[in-house]
Amino acid sequence: MKCYKVYTDTAYKILTTLYPYMKMKKITAGLLSLCLAATGPTFAQQVSDQKNYVIIQPGESEANIVRKAANVVPSLRQLRWQQLELTAFFHIGVNTFTNREWGTGKEDPKIFNPTQLDARQWVRVAKEAGIKQVILTAKHHDGFCLWSTATTEHSVKNSPWKNGQGDVMREVAEACKEYGIGFGVYLSPWDMNSPVYGTDAYNDLFIDQLTELLTQYGQIDEVWFDGANGEGPNGKKQVYDFDRWYQHIRKLQPTATIAIMGPDVRWVGTETGYGRETEWSVVPANNLDQSATAANSQQGLAFKPQGDMRGDDLGSRDKIRNATGLVWYPAETDVSIRPGWFYHPEEDDKVKTPEKLLDIYYSSVGRNGVLLLNIPPDKRGLIHESDVKALQEWKKLRDNTFTTNLAAKAKVKVSGGKNKQAILDGKYDTHYTTKSEKDTTAVVELQLKGEHTFDVLLLQENISVGQRIEKFTFEYWKNGQWHKATEGTTVGYKRLLRFDPVTASKVRLLIESSRLNPTLSEIGLYKNALTSATIQ
Repeated sequence: MKCYKVYTDTAYKILTTLYPYMKMKKITAGLLSLCLAATGPTFAQQVSDQKNYVIIQPGESEANIVRKAANVVPSLRQLRWQQLELTAFFHIGVNTFTNREWGTGKEDPKIFNPTQLDARQWVRVAKEAGIKQVILTAKHHDGFCLWSTATTEHSVKNSPWKNGQGDVMREVAEACKEYGIGFGVYLSPWDMNSPVYGTDAYNDLFIDQLTELLTQYGQIDEVWFDGANGEGPNGKKQVYDFDRWYQHIRKLQPTATIAIMGPDVRWVGTETGYGRETEWSVVPANNLDQSATAANSQQGLAFKPQGDMRGDDLGSRDKIRNATGLVWYPAETDVSIRPGWFYHPEEDDKVKTPEKLLDIYYSSVGRNGVLLLNIPPDKRGLIHESDVKALQEWKKLRDNTFTTNLAAKAKVKVSGGKNKQAILDGKYDTHYTTKSEKDTTAVVELQLKGEHTFDVLLLQENISVGQRIEKFTFEYWKNGQWHKATEGTTVGYKRLLRFDPVTASKVRLLIESSRLNPTLSEIGLYKNALTSATIQ
C-alpha cells in the first residue's frame, strides 16, 4: 500500500483509515508507523507521546502530582469516543416478547419473531436524532444470542424469524456502514442459559463468542460490558477473566473502546442520564500495572478497572493527593428513553418528552460525559412511533438552541496569553492558553457584535492537552458594573450551563483556578429553545 499524507485532526482518523488494511494484512504495524511519520515529525511525535496514565512515586509533592494530572490525556480511542457525544443502545431479545426486563435463560427461542425487523430504520432514526454510534445487545443476561453463533443453540438460528437464517448483528452492522455511523456490541458476561457458566470453560466460551462478534462483522467501535454476575443454571457464579477478554479485544479490534467494565470508559454511576456537576476525566488508579505499560498506546492495558466510581468527587486535588497512579477514565452516562430498557407496550405513552431529553443532554454531554440513550425496538422489530417523534423533536430543540453562537463575531480581549482567537474559530483542536505553567488564572472578555439575549454558556477545553480548569465564573456587563450569570468547576470536553436570560453586549469568563495553565478551546453563547418550566 502506498503511504500518503492524510490530512486529519487526530491520529485516530489515520489509524481507522488504515486499520482495515491491517486486518487484511496489506499493511503492517511498521508500515503504519511510517505512514504516521509521513504526516510530519511533530505530528508523529504527538501520536507516540500520547499517555493516558501516570505513575506517582512515593513522597512526590502535591505540586508535582497536580502537574502530572494536568498532563494526562485521552488515548486516541478515548478522544474519538468523547467526540461522539451522543450514542445509542438497542435492547431487543426474548425479553421483548415475554414483556420482561430480565429473562431467565429458559425461554424458548421460538418466541423471538420480529416479523418486520428493519435495522436500517433503527440506525436511520438514530442518525437523524444526531446520534453518532449505536450499540446492539447481542446477548443479554438470559443468554439468547442475536447472531447465529456456534457456541450455543440458544440463539436466533432456532427462532422462526427468517426461518432461522437471520442475523440481527449483521443487519445492524450493515446499516451502520450504510449510514456512516459507529457500531458497538454489548455482550453480557452473565449467562443464565449456559450450562458451563460458573466454570473455567465459560471464560473459553466467552472468548469464542467475542471472536465471532469481532471478526465477522467488520469494524467494531465499542465493546460494552456490565458487571452483572448472578447464578447460572447450575447454581454457580462465574469468576470473569476480564484481563483475557480485554487483551483479546485489543488483538481483534484495536481501535474499539472497552466500556463500562473496561479500561477505556467508566459508568457514571446512575441510569438517570444525569452526570456530576464536577466531572474529572483524570481519576486515581491505585492498581496501575506497571509491567503492562507498553510503549504502544494503542495496545497497552496499563489500567484495570477497580473500586466504586460512583461518588460525587472522583478527581479533585483531595482525591489525587494520595493516589499511586492517575488515569484518563471518562464517564459514560446511560439512560433509556422509556422507563424500561426493553420494549413494553404499556410504556408507549411514557416515552421521555423532547424537553426531558434536552435536560438530560445538558446534564450528560454538558457535564463532560457521553450520553448513551437506549432506544428499544418493539415486537415488530421497529423503533416505535412514540420514540421516533420524541427523538425528532429533541433534535429540533437542540438545533434551535445551538445553531447560532451569539458570541461568534465578538472581539476577544485576554489578560495575557496566546492564540486568543482560537476560542471563537469553531475548531476544537486549537486553543487559547496563558503564557506559562505558572499562569493558572485568566480573564477572557468578549465584546459582542451588538446586544444579545442569551441563557446558555458553552465552554470546551482541548482535552488532547489535558483537563485543567478547576473553577470559573461567567459575568455580564450591565449598568456600569459586572454581574455574575453563572459559575462552575470542571469543564473538560464540553460544559453547558443554563442561567436566567441575560441581555448584554459585553461578557467575561474568569478562570479562577487551573491545574497548570488552562487551555480553552471554545466559548459559545446561546438562547435556549425552551425554559426550565417546560421540562417534564
